[in-house]
Amino acid sequence: MGQQPRPLDPDLRARLLQEARTPWRGLRRALWLALAGSGGAGLAVMALRGASGGEVASGDILIQIGAVALFGSLLWFDRNRSPRIEQQ
Repeated sequence: MGQQPRPLDPDLRARLLQEARTPWRGLRRALWLALAGSGGAGLAVMALRGASGGEVASGDILIQIGAVALFGSLLWFDRNRSPRIEQQ
């Protein structure tokens, strides 16, 4: 009963603190990347359709541009800005 808990490895502690501050970061970034890619693919298809002379509704193009801008900005804001680790 008198055993003291072993201190955590500093690298492990830093990773755990980072995960506690930003849980599920990898999953969120994968989701933002997939949705931005989907919007980009849709925008490319609509641009090619418009370039070939087909009809493309302007509202649909605006939705695709908005999706690329929104999910691209979410991906940008979710980046690891600085690896600050608070030492206690």
